[in-house]
Amino acid sequence: MSERDRNRRQEHDRIEERFVRYVRVDTASDHDSPSIPSTANQLDLQRILAGELRDLGAEDVRLTDYGCVLATIPATVESDDAPPTVALMAHVDTSPDFSGQGVEPLIIRDYDGSPIVLPAAPERILDEESAPELAEKKGETIISASGTTLLGADDKAGVAIIMTLAERLLADRSIPHGRLRICFTPDEEVGRGVENLSLEDLDADVAYTLDGEAPGEITYESFSADEAVVTIEGVS
Repeated sequence: MSERDRNRRQEHDRIEERFVRYVRVDTASDHDSPSIPSTANQLDLQRILAGELRDLGAEDVRLTDYGCVLATIPATVESDDAPPTVALMAHVDTSPDFSGQGVEPLIIRDYDGSPIVLPAAPERILDEESAPELAEKKGETIISASGTTLLGADDKAGVAIIMTLAERLLADRSIPHGRLRICFTPDEEVGRGVENLSLEDLDADVAYTLDGEAPGEITYESFSADEAVVTIEGVS
């Protein structure tokens, strides 16, 4: 195995370790809560992330009073024509539409294409009919919930990737890059993710959200969702 492949394998392992650890923290948001953030348990993960960023050597790490974690990775290149400050963003909350308590990730290595029986709910089976994307994942590692909770990959996968990138860049100052900002937001699932985040606090020229699709795919436009509550009175 080449040095490059070995480094990539180590980074994949670090992403997986972080991801599995983060999804075990219940961070469900709440559509009906007026608090900021909508649930206090989102702050449990935010405090963990802030502490890890400090330990890695990030600068300006803070947890805001509206529940965002912000941090800086200093530039390693200085010039009169400095590159723009780039922000990398992900949200820590998970959907309140299904339980996020007691998540137990199911890790399947070298997936062989056979149906996946979820151990906590054997009547629930993942196969190419229920999840057509599995057809393209043979030989890869599959991580699923065990059957009675959501997994929380949306968007703790993005959180784990950003944290592993931060670890790499902060540990190796020989990698040339401009100033980076890290931003982890709450309440995306209930439509309030950046409601209180100001451009001054973000402090970046451009921003990218890691809240993904297929590996290597970049989505450069996003939808906007509106919510309405409809009450129907009368006989069904």
